[in-house]
Parts: sequence; C-alpha cells; structure tokens
Amino acid sequence: MGNELIINSTDNNCRIALLKDGNLFEYQVEKEDNKFKVGDIYLGIIKKVVPSLNASFVDVGYKKDAFLHYLDLGPQFNSLKNAIQVVRHQQGNVKNLVDFVVEPSIDKLGKIGDVLTKGQEVLVQIVKEPISSKGPRIASELTLPGRYMILIPFIDTISISKKITNAEERERLNRLIASIKPKNFGIIVRTVAKGIDVATLDRDLKDLINKWKKGIEQLVNALPGEKVIGEVNRAYTILRDMLNESFDSIVVDDQLLYAEIKQYIHTIAPDKEKILKLHQSKIKLFEQWGIERQLKTLFGQTVGIEGGGYLVIEHTEAMHVIDVNSGNRTLDEEGQGRMALNVNLAAAQEIARQLRLRDMGGIIVVDFIDIKDIEDRKLLYQKMKELMKEDRAKTSVLPLSKFSIMQITRQRVRPEMNVVTRELCPSCNGTGKIDASILVSERIEESLRLVLMNQNEKGIRLLVHPYLYAYFTKNLFSKRFRWFIKYGKWVTLIEDSSMAVTDYKFVNRNQEEIELY
Repeated sequence: MGNELIINSTDNNCRIALLKDGNLFEYQVEKEDNKFKVGDIYLGIIKKVVPSLNASFVDVGYKKDAFLHYLDLGPQFNSLKNAIQVVRHQQGNVKNLVDFVVEPSIDKLGKIGDVLTKGQEVLVQIVKEPISSKGPRIASELTLPGRYMILIPFIDTISISKKITNAEERERLNRLIASIKPKNFGIIVRTVAKGIDVATLDRDLKDLINKWKKGIEQLVNALPGEKVIGEVNRAYTILRDMLNESFDSIVVDDQLLYAEIKQYIHTIAPDKEKILKLHQSKIKLFEQWGIERQLKTLFGQTVGIEGGGYLVIEHTEAMHVIDVNSGNRTLDEEGQGRMALNVNLAAAQEIARQLRLRDMGGIIVVDFIDIKDIEDRKLLYQKMKELMKEDRAKTSVLPLSKFSIMQITRQRVRPEMNVVTRELCPSCNGTGKIDASILVSERIEESLRLVLMNQNEKGIRLLVHPYLYAYFTKNLFSKRFRWFIKYGKWVTLIEDSSMAVTDYKFVNRNQEEIELY
C-alpha cells in the first residue's frame, strides 16, 4: 500500500486525512469560516510601530492585530511599497513588472521606523495563522507557490531546490527557467520539477503570473483588511505539494468537490486523474476507511506503540512533553539495554507520526527510556532525524542528553490539531445518574414505528453504534428481519462508531436527517 488521501466534506468544514499503509499520518480540518490561512495576501494598515521590538502591528481585519517584524519585510520592500502606491493611485501598470523600476534592497540591520509609519497601507502575507490569543504572523516578502515553482515579485533570481542534487538536472532547470522567466520575477524551482519538460513548467509559470495579475486588479479598489490573493484550500495544497508516484488513491464523498479536484488534478498532474474516486457507499467515508477509530485512539493523552510500551503526551503553555514507557514489556534475552533501545526506536517512529498528526509545534521534549551505550544513543538520534525528514514542516533535532532527553523544535504555522477523545456519558450527561440503558432499543423501535407508520417515510437508514448494530442484526431472524415482517419495509442499518452507544439517527435516501414528530 502507498498513500491515500481521504476527503470528507460536510456543511461546515472539510476533513482531510492522509493515510500511509492504512495508518493515519496527517489530519486537518478546513473550516469555511477560516479567513486567515497560510499563504493568503491581505491589504493591511499599520496600526502601531514598536521600535523596541523592531516590529509593527498591522490591522488585517482580524480581531487581534497581526505581527510584522523588520526581518519579515523582505529585501525588496521599497519596491513593493512603490508598487502599492502606483496601483492604489492608478498611476501605472505593475501587472507584469517589465517596465517597473526595482528599488535597491533595504538595509538588513535597519530600523522599522525608517520604512513604516502609522496609517501606511502595506501588502502582507499570512505566514502563521492566529493561534490562541495571538493574531496572525505576517510577512511582506510575497511568494506565490505553484506545483513546480514559487514566484517571487520584485527580484530577478533563480534558485533550485537543494534536494535536486544532480548537477546536469540543476543546469537544465536553470537554463529552462531563464528562457521563460519574465523580468523582475524571481523563481524558486521545487523538487517535483525534476525531469519536467519546459512546456509544463511554462504553463505553471503562466498560472502564477495570472494569479499575480488578478491580485493587482483586486488591489486597485480593495478596502483595508480585505484579502487580495487567496490561497487554495488545504486539500488542494496537499495535492499541489505532495502528489507523486506514491499516491494510490484519492477518495472524496462530495460530488461538487470531486469535480473541482478532478479539474485541479487535470491541471497539475493529468496522469493522476485515474486515482481519484467518488465515494458512493451507504457507509460513511471515514467509517469505511477506519479513520474514525484511529482518531479516537491516536489523539488521547496515552498512545500505544508497536511491540508494546506507550507514550504519554502532555501539552503545556511553554512546550510539549512526551514520556516513553516500556509498559508491561518484559526483558528479552539480550537484557535491559537491548529492550530499551527497541522500545525507544519504536517510540521514535510513533513520535514522528504524532508530531505530524497533531501538527505540534514549538519545543518538544522527549524523555526516552535511559540508554547507557553510546552507539545505541547515536543510532536512536540518527533514526529520529531520518524519520523527521518526511515532515513538511521545518524541524530541528538535537542529540540525546546524558539523561536520555531529546529536544526537538518544529515549525508551527497553524493552531495545533486536537480531537476530543473523552466523551460525556450519553446516559447521565456527567451527573453520574442514568436511566436503564437497555431502554435505548425500545426507544429506537418506538421511533421506527413513528417514522414508518405515521410519517410514511421510505428508504430510511438508521445510524447506530456498532453494539446496537450487532444487537439488531444478529442471527437469521434478527430484530431487523422482524421489522420487515411487521412493517413490510426494509430498514438499512449503518454502523457509526463516532456515535455514543445510546445515540441513534434516522436519515432518508438523500442523507437528510428525519425529524421525529
């Protein structure tokens, strides 16, 4: 098995799960009301200049002002400032930048007060989404990412990804990009551009140039705090950044989103269209792929690791702390040292997965089981570094201390992903007192009678917890079969492990919930 991208669309959000060999590795929720996504470009207003921080606070329409440091202005900030003036006052055309005069770079050691003043308009890009009580982190060095390259206005350089190590390929890409690149636009060539022909590269470049032009058109009449250039949603971002030969399937359960993604894949990787599938089963998408179960088991405070042992993950204001425990694992023939190493290596694999899955950022401190042997400590350190290379976020891993403590830093650009795994008791609502839980089957049967007889619904489906599903369907002459004999209508039962054991829901053939009267 390879990589599967599973996309579940609902009324209010889009849930995205990336599976690797059937195991959940990334999980993201794209909410419709999330305006400030990484990559979005806004027209901001300088609200306050703070010389002591060498930074300013910018109003981009969020309830908290965004933070803009001097080092995030970018070397070509003066060119951007002039371009904004030209566009806002309609004094010229900066869509293609061919005739635009690029200003000298600003001083790397300069002061924020030398380039920004209160009330000044500035184009800024979200580099870190609002987290907790903090506003967005922003930059004025604008970048427009595409499938094969990243476009940077107001510079005239070409950079090739360091992951492309072949000298001939680097020279080929540099020569091709130089032949198609417009003046005053810089290009960073991405790793996936390796081996790509000039026609495909040119098409990607033109798409980015058109995106820039539309943003400039939007800027002419934009209001302060208004989005000028919007990043695509996270499903598209994952496809753009990660779609490669390792992907086996992309499954979507919404017809409209399926059509949009199909068109997008046709644009960026036409040979991958065949792996896109529309989920049409009666069973919920995340339920069928086992994702709901994994979400409940992987986001708790305690997480099991392969071969025995477990992790305890604590979240504090300052850092994340992960404790590795051997559990009930017994010593093997080679003794304590070998057992500790094996548990730690398995823990390292799960830790790398958990950091991506929960999108944990900042400082992470890992307390491994104590290892005395120097070579074993080096082996664990190298293993952790190797595992972290697969992470798209910027990371740094330090060697183990003499107490077997490892420090990891990971870039955080979005709020940490969290899934509540502790549920309020559905019977007592936290009071500690319940009615007889066995009555739930009687309530379901009474509700079923109302739906079938009084409301005359057809093609109904009943969603229940797996325990109730087994209770109603077990044996040849099951409860469900008796319903068919009694009402002359077949009731489709669907297992839903995300529901509490005493919860149930009726839906019609259009997947709309049936109200009980």
